[in-house]
Amino acid sequence: SSRTVFLRVAETIHRNAEAQQRIVEDMLDVSAFVAGRVRMQPEPLTLDQPVEAACQIVRPAADAKQVRLEISVPAFPIRGDRTRLQQVFWNLFANAVKFTPSGGSVKAGATLDNGMVAVVVSDTGQGIEPAFLPYVFDRFRQGRDTLRRGGLGLGLAIVKQIVEAHGGVVSVQSEGPGRGAVFTVRIPIDVEQRSATDR
Repeated sequence: SSRTVFLRVAETIHRNAEAQQRIVEDMLDVSAFVAGRVRMQPEPLTLDQPVEAACQIVRPAADAKQVRLEISVPAFPIRGDRTRLQQVFWNLFANAVKFTPSGGSVKAGATLDNGMVAVVVSDTGQGIEPAFLPYVFDRFRQGRDTLRRGGLGLGLAIVKQIVEAHGGVVSVQSEGPGRGAVFTVRIPIDVEQRSATDR
């Protein structure tokens, strides 16, 4: 019905507005990040919460581009800033969708690895040149294709600082142009929350 179509359009507009708001927030955060100051409000939560929130924001863009989102992350207990972690995964998902052609896919899953939760975000996109891999997380550094699409190259630098502020680490792998990219975010498991759940 026309009402259903209207509601879908309204929801898409709302999600895209949220995405644009995050871009603006990234820009407003630049001075703090450049100075190494990250405002954090940690709380007990489960990993699936910020991941799913980020996925919902990116999904309209993925649907419009006909890129499949296959996101399945368990409710591992962590301690972190919900909004900042959502920002991390939004950046990773949005980048993956941006550089994946129509008909491709973006996947995310998570496993426990030596006291850390390892979230792996992979895509079937254009990949990253080997020479550029060491600079992926540098501020204001971009690959040639990224530069032609515009932007300042801040997203992944901010991702790195947020993850490190959580006591974690982020890394990237790519077999080269046209071979996709794999980003791995490792964040410590919340031992106290997990122990309380086990009791």
